[in-house]
Amino acid sequence: MKADALASGLPSGSVGVVTPRAFEITQPLTLDCGRTLPQHTLMVETYGTLNAARSNAVLICHALSGDHHAAGVYAEDDRKPGWWDSAIGPGKPIDTRQFFVVALNNLGGCRGSTGPTTINPETGAAWGPDFPIITVRDWVRSQAMLADTLGIACWAAVVGGSLGGMQVMQWAIDCPTRLRHAIVIAAAPRASAQNIAFNEIARQAIISDPDFHDGRYAALGTKPSRGLKLARMLGHITYLSDDAMRARFGRLLRGGGDGRFSFNYEVEFEVESYLRYQGQSFVDRFDANTYLLMTKAIDYFDPARDYNDDLAAAFAQAQAKFLVIAFDADWRFAPSRSREIVNALVVADRDVSYVVIDSPLGHDDFLMPLPEYHAVLHGYLQRVAGAVGA
Repeated sequence: MKADALASGLPSGSVGVVTPRAFEITQPLTLDCGRTLPQHTLMVETYGTLNAARSNAVLICHALSGDHHAAGVYAEDDRKPGWWDSAIGPGKPIDTRQFFVVALNNLGGCRGSTGPTTINPETGAAWGPDFPIITVRDWVRSQAMLADTLGIACWAAVVGGSLGGMQVMQWAIDCPTRLRHAIVIAAAPRASAQNIAFNEIARQAIISDPDFHDGRYAALGTKPSRGLKLARMLGHITYLSDDAMRARFGRLLRGGGDGRFSFNYEVEFEVESYLRYQGQSFVDRFDANTYLLMTKAIDYFDPARDYNDDLAAAFAQAQAKFLVIAFDADWRFAPSRSREIVNALVVADRDVSYVVIDSPLGHDDFLMPLPEYHAVLHGYLQRVAGAVGA
C-alpha cells in the first residue's frame, strides 16, 4: 500500500511503485435502499505519510469510471500511471510530502471492492445484478467506516471531480465535523434532465445487448461488450467540448476513405476510430452491472431533497471551507451548475472560493494538468497544509 518514492526510472514527482490493499469493513452498513451489508471490502491505495496528529489525511473520491489507482505505478516499467497522477505526488498540487492521501475503489465498484463482480457470501456466486442499489450517501457512510479503520477522525480535505465532487458535497453535509476542507471540481448539485437522459441511453445500450442476460452474463461466460462499448462511446462524447473535438479530429479521414461512400460502415473518420478505441478499452477494464449502478447513483444524487428542496438549507449543515472549480468548456456539468453550489453556500453563510478555469477540452479537463487549474489547486492546498498540525 505504501508508495516507494525513491523508485528508479520514474518521472520526477511520481509517488513511485504502489501496492493496493484490501480493507475489510466488518461493521454492518445499512444502505438507503433498505438492505444491509453485514461487511464489505474496499480496495485502497495510500500515498505519503500520516503525521503523528493524524491530521494531514486527504480523501480522493473517484468519478464514474475511476478506482483506487489514482497515482503511481504498479511496477517500475509500468507506463500507465494512476488516473490522477498529474495531481498527486511530491511537489504536485496534492503534495504527498505534506499529505497522507487515501484513494479507494467505491463500494459497488469492479476493481476489488465489494460489488457485482465479487462473491455474495449468501450464495457463493458473484453478486451480479443482485447487488443492491447504491447511493452517494451510501458511499460516504462506507468511506467514513474506512476512515475509522484508518484511525482518521477528520480529513484535512476531501477532494473529487464530477461524481467525486458529488461525494465531497455529501461528506460536508452528512459528516460536517469529519472534514475541514471540501474541494468540489466539475460537479453539480444534482443531475439535470439531460444528464439523466444520457445515462439512461447508456444503460439501455447495455441492457438491450443480447449478451446481457438480465445482468447474469458472468454466470453464462459472456459479457455485454457491444452495449458497454456503446455506453462508453456516448459518455465520452459528453466529456469533450465541440471545440476540442473539432480541433483534434475535424473531418480527418482514416486510411483510404473518401468520406462519402461506406457501404459496410467501416471506420472512415478519425473520430470514429477514436471513439471505437475508447469504447473497446473500457470494455476490457469495466463491468456492465457496475456501470448501471454508478450511473443510477448520479441520477439519484440530490442532497437538497431532504431539506425541502433547499440546497442552502442542506449546506447549512456543513462546517468545512469550500473550493469549487468549474471549467468553461465543460457542458456536461457546466459552470452554471457550479454557480448553483456556490450561491447556495453563500446563502448558507459558508466559506467558499470559486474559480472558473479557461479550458480547452471539456468535462475531462478536471483530469488534465492545466497550469491555471493546478496553480489554483496547489495554492489552496498549501493553505490547507499550513493549517495542519504536526
